[in-house]
Amino acid sequence: MTKLILNRRRFLGTAAATGAALASPAYLRRASAQSGGEVNIWTYNNFVPEAFKEQFEAETGIKVNVRLVDDQGKQFNLLAAEQPNPTVDIMTVAGHRFLQFIDSELLAPLDTDRLTNWNKINPTFSESDWSTINGNKWGAPILSGMEVLSYNSEIVSEEEALTWDTLFSEKYKGQTAYIIQDMMSIVMLMKGYDGNMVAYLDDPDKAAEIVEEAKQFLIEKKPLVRKYYDGGAEFQQMMVNQDIVLGHSWNGPAAALINDGFPLGMAIPREGSYGFVYTYNIANNAPNADNAYTFLDAILSSPEIGAAMTKASGFISTYKDASNYLTDLEKKSTSFPDEQLANLQFFRAEANEMKYGLVDPAVEAIKAA
Repeated sequence: MTKLILNRRRFLGTAAATGAALASPAYLRRASAQSGGEVNIWTYNNFVPEAFKEQFEAETGIKVNVRLVDDQGKQFNLLAAEQPNPTVDIMTVAGHRFLQFIDSELLAPLDTDRLTNWNKINPTFSESDWSTINGNKWGAPILSGMEVLSYNSEIVSEEEALTWDTLFSEKYKGQTAYIIQDMMSIVMLMKGYDGNMVAYLDDPDKAAEIVEEAKQFLIEKKPLVRKYYDGGAEFQQMMVNQDIVLGHSWNGPAAALINDGFPLGMAIPREGSYGFVYTYNIANNAPNADNAYTFLDAILSSPEIGAAMTKASGFISTYKDASNYLTDLEKKSTSFPDEQLANLQFFRAEANEMKYGLVDPAVEAIKAA
């Protein structure tokens, strides 16, 4: 096995350095008359570019407080516990989890009339079916991603990465990692089922059987995995340290490694996978709603900001023309061959209550097994 030598300090500093590329301060001029205060944001690592944050604070007087999250379920539980007086103004919710938050009255409908820069979002995302529920918009799409099989290309072959079976092979025993909850959907897909579980809305017994089958599969394969992980930064560090050579990941953290020069490959295996869209949402009863809208309008205002978010996170920007501000390598790390894209479908929300009611206990059972 080839021993990779990578400057870890340089890698870990990449995200911070990336944000420094934001150029003109003109995009925030409309917000410069604000009276200050604060806005509280729960989001993923690198979703608020540091250079944007500093400039926004300097020109509006609004202090941006970012609390990092790594799991939609944990965020839901925390927000539910705080209502009706949440401490957060803006959070990052994946589109396929909207219904869970909306049905629990945790989100406020988004007033797009207050966002002069709404038209800066590609309508493929801003006007899509999943983004409108009960006649309202519920979030501003900012980044799009997908579940991929990521691999150290000096050790794992491109052909091996074209099937999820490789992730569960004896060959790479103790050198793999994945997020259990996400893998539950993929395992269902591997076995020929609807991982969204929409097909089983009228047959909850069948849904329970499928989840049980996926659970037993992952328990059986548990001796092969090195670690179940939660966040993208942990996946990156395991790859850099060569603790793992193969893993399920989101494409964003994987792309960030590729752009830093790490020999990583990504594939959408032939059995299929799922895509998703991250959005910025305003909490119901947000304590600083006006500042939240000021922040949203500012961060949507420029394709350069969208590109900075892609550079830092590795996810695909939803902003019009953001790709014009990416290098050829950055564009490459956020694209896939057409034959692989044909294997991709998007997460859907219709069956989420049933799905996660079954999947969440299964995940805990796998951890405990």
